[in-house]
Amino acid sequence: MARVVVIGAGMGGLASAARLAALGHRVTVAEQAGTHGGKLGTLRRDGFTFDTGPSLLTLPDVYRDLFAATGAPLDDVVDVVPVDPVCHYRFPDGTELDLPHAADEVPAALAEVFGERAARQWQAVMVDAAHLWDLVGEPVLQRPLGGVGDLVRRSASVRDLLAIAPWRTLRSLGRRRLADPRLRMLLDRYATYSGSDPRRIPALMSVVPFVEQRFGGWYVRGGLRVLCDALADRCRALGVGFRFHARVAGIDSDASGVTGVRLADGEPLPADLVVSDVDAEHLYHDLLPGRATSRARRALRRVRPSLSGFVMLLALRGRTPAPRHHRVLFPADYDAEFDAVFGRAPQPVPDPTVYVCAPDDPTVAPDGDEAWFVLVNAPRHGPVDWTAPGLADDYADRVLRILADRGLDVRDRVRWRELRTPADWERDTGSVGGSIYGSSSNGPRAALLRPGNAGPVRGLYLVGGSAHPGGGLPLVAMSAAIVAGLVGPA
Repeated sequence: MARVVVIGAGMGGLASAARLAALGHRVTVAEQAGTHGGKLGTLRRDGFTFDTGPSLLTLPDVYRDLFAATGAPLDDVVDVVPVDPVCHYRFPDGTELDLPHAADEVPAALAEVFGERAARQWQAVMVDAAHLWDLVGEPVLQRPLGGVGDLVRRSASVRDLLAIAPWRTLRSLGRRRLADPRLRMLLDRYATYSGSDPRRIPALMSVVPFVEQRFGGWYVRGGLRVLCDALADRCRALGVGFRFHARVAGIDSDASGVTGVRLADGEPLPADLVVSDVDAEHLYHDLLPGRATSRARRALRRVRPSLSGFVMLLALRGRTPAPRHHRVLFPADYDAEFDAVFGRAPQPVPDPTVYVCAPDDPTVAPDGDEAWFVLVNAPRHGPVDWTAPGLADDYADRVLRILADRGLDVRDRVRWRELRTPADWERDTGSVGGSIYGSSSNGPRAALLRPGNAGPVRGLYLVGGSAHPGGGLPLVAMSAAIVAGLVGPA
């Protein structure tokens, strides 16, 4: 039995704690905040309940496997329901598309809006993406990856490597394969699922829309925070100890490997193994600096952090006609958005894509009212000072005007609103600059060669969005499964 300290109680940390405890290890989770969840937070006020982080679950079987491996099945403890349509899209010319939950219904929906030729082109891209998923879904995303050599060895042939084509971008794929600019915009949208720029992210990421269409989009009744609470409960049932308001100031090690962690108040927590669910940049620069991690720091300097997000939580009176669980309202100039976020002079996006999550769930709002989560992509805190007086409120007013211009005017329905800026994400979750996904996937190395799950010091392991295989609810749970496999049973 090993003594394990998990740094951070985000979904990756909780999943690691549950798996390692189920394997017989003695696990303690040290979390700087007062509760578990990390970016998967919640706000409750006046009968309204908001998820403040992810609002869509893809690949639910990843969590079914996690719960099956650690105790009672997932569907015994939470109600996972399909989102249909997965998303309602509004394009700059006013065209609207409902993307169905069922994969076999997608071609007809696309043909009805964009025409048969466009639908065939999209499906051809998805057929190729299915092949890519076969190449990376299990061989790469669900196994440890130690570098380029591992990637090459897991490709059965040169033809497989050419199919992955890490030098080709998602944007170039759309230009080559999709004649309709609206479909190209739809494809570009999936780069933001990893907080990235479609002009820089590898075309391999076409697997993201394939996964969403093949496996569907899902919601947990009561909000995705319910999934997080169920996982924390599973940890406690397995004997995991939690230390909240316990900020880790450093990781201790000697010639044999890690020996524990030090809390900010000086208290040591001895450990044989340490699992880090914090941003890799914070881990290697602040918690474990020194010669042993210098190579890891150099690698991180070549990687761009992911974008962040500006969020409005809107308590709305009344109901919206033709409600949709998810809406995406595109701007006229999508490239200007990525220039504002990733360019040399970052700024709040003047005319952003607006994402709205409005669950049709009676448990999250008073009868007859709605709880809206509104997100726009944003540059990190630091390059932009999101604490500047008046900036957040002025920008929120701007986003509400943009919503009205795009057909969703709710300004006279707002009972109250709460705002979350990149500065808030940094303060509350410890993510550098408030980066939602840790590292972006801008470039082949960032997309395919994130920091490995086995750290450069013996006994150190990494999970979460900045480690392999990446950010998002399914991937951080995959990273936890990888770590559990590397550690093994007690």
